[in-house]
Amino acid sequence: MAARNLHGHVVQVLGQRIVSGAIKQGEVLPPEATMAEEMDVSRTSLREAMKVLSAKGLVEARPKVGTRVRDARFWSQLDADVLAWRCASMPTSDFVQKLSEMREIIEPAAAASAARHRSVTQLKRMQVAFDAMEASHDPESWTTADIDFHEAILAATGNELLISLFSVIETALSSYFTMSAHTAVNFKYSLPQHRTVLQAIRDKDPEAAHKAMVKVISDTKENLSSKRRKA
Repeated sequence: MAARNLHGHVVQVLGQRIVSGAIKQGEVLPPEATMAEEMDVSRTSLREAMKVLSAKGLVEARPKVGTRVRDARFWSQLDADVLAWRCASMPTSDFVQKLSEMREIIEPAAAASAARHRSVTQLKRMQVAFDAMEASHDPESWTTADIDFHEAILAATGNELLISLFSVIETALSSYFTMSAHTAVNFKYSLPQHRTVLQAIRDKDPEAAHKAMVKVISDTKENLSSKRRKA
């Protein structure tokens, strides 16, 4: 377990350095012995970490060259770790823009699909999450309930690909929702819009659900943009 934790630590440190640009694309990493000494880990832990980074597309080993950082186009951009490192390292404005765009593409269509396909049990799950949002007393509990609400909507589509996609982007969305909650004067500012989404899905009205989700996303984007303009 200690060895696993050590190589996991190396993965996190090197992954963050690569994705942030501290270690440049195309750069050859130092020799194994040098890196192991610098990070105070065994060569075995370092090798295991390199296997993980290689599987994520960040590095490749070449004979007579060594381990080289690959171009970003080869990175597994939807890998949970890579996505988290990228979101943590990119400027806030870029993070907001890219996550908003991704949400605009995915979530309104998912809300419409949920309105068509949701079961009574799935609707109850959305209601429970909404009630938790309504009862939340701080931005942290709000964010947790907000994530649950949006996950419940995607689950109600019955589309395994969408459900899997949410599990990949959940870390990024959590950061996005937390940022929004902390920048708002009232972190529950979007509760009425979420209620409208829930009602449309309850009524099995795909068009209204789509429209309501677009409003949720645009209001969140505007909240974050307004905060940046005032800063």
